[in-house]
Amino acid sequence: MPENALGKAPGNAPANVPGTVSRNVLEVAGLRRCFGAVRAVDDVSFALPEGGSLGIVGESGSGKTTIARIVVGLEHADEGDVRIRGRSRSGGTRGRAARLARAREVQMVFQDPYLSLDPRISVEGVLRETLSLHFPGRDHAKRVRELLDQVGLGTRAADALPRRLSGGQRQRVAIARALAVEPAVLILDEAVAALDVSVQAQILNLLADIREQTGIGYLFITHDLGVVRCVTDEIVVMRHGVVVEQGRTEEVLAAPEHPYTRLLLESVPRPGWDPKAIAAARRALEPML
Repeated sequence: MPENALGKAPGNAPANVPGTVSRNVLEVAGLRRCFGAVRAVDDVSFALPEGGSLGIVGESGSGKTTIARIVVGLEHADEGDVRIRGRSRSGGTRGRAARLARAREVQMVFQDPYLSLDPRISVEGVLRETLSLHFPGRDHAKRVRELLDQVGLGTRAADALPRRLSGGQRQRVAIARALAVEPAVLILDEAVAALDVSVQAQILNLLADIREQTGIGYLFITHDLGVVRCVTDEIVVMRHGVVVEQGRTEEVLAAPEHPYTRLLLESVPRPGWDPKAIAAARRALEPML
């Protein structure tokens, strides 16, 4: 299998063992969410296999971030169901232990790592705080070292405050904090969009390695088709809250069936790219979407 530009072969999910049945770690069925008269998410369904990586792509306003917020529990759906390892997340939870258990199932890494970290707390403090909340009584010192090694930081970064770290290092801390609670699903909402291209490659390669080691499921929320091509197995293309196309990433991007997917691909700058022609194609396509 040929390698992509990041040095990873497409679709880095652990291979299925012969004779075993692949399970879905995340299932989304018939999801709907309205804000007034606006249908932000309209009858969206997809599944993420255990150890898989799925990308949700679309322009701003397509509904992809609303889906992420519903899956993680920051928003409530008007209709539909979200299941983690077969258990519905639609109902409420009672008691602190139940709420913490639900929070551990799905973790989210945001676009801006600096805003998601407390500037007054060191890297070690960030990780210890998370571990103490979810796993009181464990050997946190050992686990902190393991997490720092897992994201490629090492113990030298343990005493650093977020402002002393680069953007890529801060994002590694955010990933380590998410991994600390041993989630089934990690949502990455434009998690590399704010980083330099070379740093993006490092973070995406890191995520691919972690997936191979742990079998965690990834849900990438992004507008960047290059990111999706490199690190996802499946893709969901959204427009105005509706899924217009979905399937294997390499197949959808190689031979898109929906005109909107083709428009997204044609909009990526490349030699000979004509932005005026793309704008004209968008205007001609708009009444059809």
